[in-house]
Amino acid sequence: MTLPSSDNADFVDHILAQWSTARPDLPIGPMAVFSRLFRLQAVASRDIDRSLRPLGVNPGEFDVIATLTRHGPPHALSPQQLAESMLLSSGAMTNRLDRLEQAGLVARQPNPDDRRGVIVTLTKRGQQTADAVLRAYLGVLDQMLAPLPPARRDALAGLLRELLLAHDQQAPGGIKP
Repeated sequence: MTLPSSDNADFVDHILAQWSTARPDLPIGPMAVFSRLFRLQAVASRDIDRSLRPLGVNPGEFDVIATLTRHGPPHALSPQQLAESMLLSSGAMTNRLDRLEQAGLVARQPNPDDRRGVIVTLTKRGQQTADAVLRAYLGVLDQMLAPLPPARRDALAGLLRELLLAHDQQAPGGIKP
């Protein structure tokens, strides 16, 4: 694996150089890809958290608000549907819903189709907050991708889609959006 010159090297290049020296027998090529993905995820998570906090929402709560929003009016799902869509346990979902309900962003209402269950809906305040937090979230993502022209963004998205499709199909039961 050829590493770039030091003036064009990123954080991961330095780690890869150390691995190349310490263990030249290891095939570190995949590490070049995944270390960058992990590092970008960490930076994105930090920046998203910073953009959401002033709006009174943490990233986990944002995920609930975004999931309800993307399902369209009436912005209502059962806690189980939310948990499955977000790959969360029922306990983790309950905690998020409790915080959002306390903040007045969601309401739990009896499920008209199942007396034992509830439906979670965005309140008016939740819908207003959804707009603000979505704009903040998308702003962070756009800023992170700003160094890439649109064609390179599209190419990157296509490559990542190809990889994800190859591995999502291997997941037992698949992953529900």
